[in-house]
Amino acid sequence: MSCNILLVEDEESVRESLKEILEMNGYSVIASPTGEEGIELARKIEFDIVLSDLTLPGMSGIDVIRSVKSASPDTACIIITGNPSIESTVEAMRLGAFTYLEKPVIGKDKLLVTLEKAAEVRNNARQAREVPFLKEENSKLRDELKKTCTTAILGTSQEIQRIRDIIDRIADTDSTVLILGESGTGKELVARALHYGSSRKNKPFVPINCGAIPEDLLESELFGYEKGAFTGAIATKIGRFEAANDGTVFLDEIGDMSPGLQVKILRVLQEKEFERVGGRNTIKVDVRVVAATNQDLEKAVAEKKFRNDLYYRLNVIPVNLPPLRERNEDIPVLVDHFIEKISTRKRKRIKGTAPDAMRLLEAYDWPGNIRELENLIERLVVLKEDGSSITLRDLPDKIRQAKLEGFTLNAGPVNLSDKGIDFNAAVDNFEKELIISALQRVNGIKKKAAEYLNLNRTTLIEKMKRKGLLEQFDSAEAAENEFAGS
Repeated sequence: MSCNILLVEDEESVRESLKEILEMNGYSVIASPTGEEGIELARKIEFDIVLSDLTLPGMSGIDVIRSVKSASPDTACIIITGNPSIESTVEAMRLGAFTYLEKPVIGKDKLLVTLEKAAEVRNNARQAREVPFLKEENSKLRDELKKTCTTAILGTSQEIQRIRDIIDRIADTDSTVLILGESGTGKELVARALHYGSSRKNKPFVPINCGAIPEDLLESELFGYEKGAFTGAIATKIGRFEAANDGTVFLDEIGDMSPGLQVKILRVLQEKEFERVGGRNTIKVDVRVVAATNQDLEKAVAEKKFRNDLYYRLNVIPVNLPPLRERNEDIPVLVDHFIEKISTRKRKRIKGTAPDAMRLLEAYDWPGNIRELENLIERLVVLKEDGSSITLRDLPDKIRQAKLEGFTLNAGPVNLSDKGIDFNAAVDNFEKELIISALQRVNGIKKKAAEYLNLNRTTLIEKMKRKGLLEQFDSAEAAENEFAGS
């Protein structure tokens, strides 16, 4: 099949190797080392297929696809990537890419089969712009993205039900959202849930960690730069705001942003416009901004470290994410979710978690929040034998010891018989007696008992359910409420 291909690849060895394979199989190939040169070629020549690397110096493969599809909608575009992240792949598909190939492209047969399919799409494009293959691929990737967005909002606690309700109410608006919470509580996942629950869901979601990029580079990352703007600016590059046009920009750790950049972010929020670094042309964008921080911005404003006008612009709708220790009744749900997710990825069968191990996971404070929990479960799944369960002895010492640090036994030393004891039953019984003692101390009022035990009320209720105590003390609380009302 005669086919005209534009190959855009900055690595010379890869570019020459692919060009040779394609030409040996009857394809006509023009190769380019940069996105800018590739776009210029596409303006002069109508290509049947564009094969472009995702990561290029200057303009990216996404920019190449956007430009090519804008000028020639029927051209079949294929992305080559060494890091096939879900969001970049979805963005390429959204712009009309046929599919993507992972580096290194060592499977010649797979490459040729993909090109044959792409050529067929090109030939049929005038009858059907989007073939079933593309629809299916887009659908799969979007479904996968939506699943990843649910991790931070899994659970049955009142706190997480409140977060889900807020997301449902504000997702399909253009209001600016400020997500507040400790590191690891799932701020980016909530931002993604807001994006994919909105009318912008088919447009780009562009995240940037303001604290992870040096201050002198952050401005050019956000707003892009013009060719020649500074040493090393060999080509024009668009920034994150421009790339996110019609979609959502997620500014993570915005509390780390310098005062000078804060002024420019304020302008984007107010005027929806900016200039690239070294540029004179004003660029208009339509983006929704979702920001996040683990800092106390009100305190930063009071200390003159954060602009109060920007704070009020960002804080239109605040979403406060609770730390995991304040919703530990959600831990079993999260643990099961991570075991299933990681076991599938690692191709293992882990049967779950033993009750005593789960009790310790619920009792631990989780200073790293959901991220720490997920990392622990991944480690346990990797180390466990296929078909086994996570047990008490699998947990690290800091978690096993954390349970003991919160309790003081006043009854003196424990007497052990020669035959030994059932440790799990003994611990379970002690926990039950502790809850009963606390409830009796406060006349069966669960809220007061939870405060006395330093637990959330919902956590206490879940424990009472498991130990068969709920019905017994519900009647006591009802009697207390009746007495108080008389």
